[in-house]
Amino acid sequence: MSKKLIITGLLRNRERYLVCALQEGDRIVQVQLQPEGERSLLGNIYLGRVEKVLENIGAAFVEIAPGVPCYLPLAEAEQALRVNQRKGGGVKPGDELLVQVSKEAIKTKVPRLTAHPEFPGKYLVLTLGRGRLGFSSKLEPEEKERIRRVLTEAESFGQDGAVIRTNAGGVSGEEILKELKILKERWASIREAAYHRTCFSLLWEAEPFYLSFLRDVYQQGLEEIVTDLPDIERQVRDYLTLHQPENLEKLRLYEDSLLPLHKLCRLESSLEEALKERVWLKSGGFLVIQQTEALVAIDVNSGKYAGKQQAAQVYKKINLEAAGEIARQLRLRNLSGIILIDFINMDAPEDKKELLEELENWLRRDPIKTQVVDMTALQLVEVTRKKVRKSLEDSLKIKKNVL
Repeated sequence: MSKKLIITGLLRNRERYLVCALQEGDRIVQVQLQPEGERSLLGNIYLGRVEKVLENIGAAFVEIAPGVPCYLPLAEAEQALRVNQRKGGGVKPGDELLVQVSKEAIKTKVPRLTAHPEFPGKYLVLTLGRGRLGFSSKLEPEEKERIRRVLTEAESFGQDGAVIRTNAGGVSGEEILKELKILKERWASIREAAYHRTCFSLLWEAEPFYLSFLRDVYQQGLEEIVTDLPDIERQVRDYLTLHQPENLEKLRLYEDSLLPLHKLCRLESSLEEALKERVWLKSGGFLVIQQTEALVAIDVNSGKYAGKQQAAQVYKKINLEAAGEIARQLRLRNLSGIILIDFINMDAPEDKKELLEELENWLRRDPIKTQVVDMTALQLVEVTRKKVRKSLEDSLKIKKNVL
C-alpha cells in the first residue's frame, strides 16, 4: 500500500500545532503533533540528581532540572552511570546519574527515566545494558538469522544489545554495521562528556519529533514526503542527505496557496473523527471508544447492519471488520496501556480463533509494540500497547469528564 508522510501546521482552538501524519492509501493512520515552540523531553539524556529514594516502592525520583522530578526504577538507578556519588553504599539523594527520558509526562504522572539509554537508527536500536539481540516480528526468520550472523561475527556486545528494525530487511550487513558503529560512537562521546559537565546538563537532545517520525516509518511503500513549511523542508532535506539519501527524491515542498496542505489531506476532519467516541463501520456497525485514566474500553455494536445473513454470520462479519478499524484507531489516537475490546459474542470456537488471528494481523502493522493477551471467559479481548507518548486527546489538551 502506498504511503505519504505529511508535515504541516494546523490551527486548532486558537493554538497552532506542528503536525506529522502518515497516510496509507487515502486514509490517515498515524498522527503526531505538538504545539509550535514546544519541544518534547522524550529521548533526551541528562545528568540528573537523585532527589529522594523510596525503597518501599522500589523508586528513585531524579531531577533533570531544578523542580523537574522524574521517576526511575530503583533497580536501574543502582546500575546507572554515576558521575558524582555520595559516600556509602547504594543510591542516595544527591547522587548524580546519567539518565534518559523514556516516557513523556502523561496526565498526573511525571516523566519516566531509564538508566539504560537507547539510540534509535533506521535499521536498529542500540540498547545499553540490555545484553541481548531482539528482532522486529515483521522480519522473516531467514532475515533474522542472516542479520544475527552479521552482528555476532563482527561485534562483541558484552552487556549491551540491539533491536533490529523492520527496515533492516534486505539491507546489506555492511550498512547495518555502519549504522551500529555510528550509534556506538555517539554513546561513547556522551559517556565521556558526562564526567566534565555540571549537574542538570543536557548531554544529548533527541531530534525533533517529525524527524524521528520519518526515521521510524517502515520504508516499504513510502512514495512521498511532503511539507508546506520551507524551514522544515530544509531540515528534512539535510536529514535525508545524511541518513536516507535514497529518499531525497521523494521530498516535495508544497506551494499551492489556494488549497492548504492540511485541507488537501483532510487532516482536520481526520482529527475530528479521531476524537469522537463513536466510529462507524462500512457494514453499518460501529465502535464506541472510551479512554479513561486506567484503561481504554472499546465496544463493538451491530448498529444499522441490514444484511440478510443469519445472525452468526452477521456478527462474524462485523467483528472482522471491527478488528481492522480498531487497530487503525489505536495508532491514530495513540491509545496505550490496557485496552479491553468487547466484540459481539460468537459461539463457534473457530470464529473466535479467526477473529483473534485477524486482530493480531492488523496489530502487526503498528510500529509501537502491541500484543493480544487473551480472550476472557466473558469474551472480552485484552490488548496491551506500549505507552511512550501522549494520546491524541492529551496532545490536543482536551479535557473530558470521565465517570
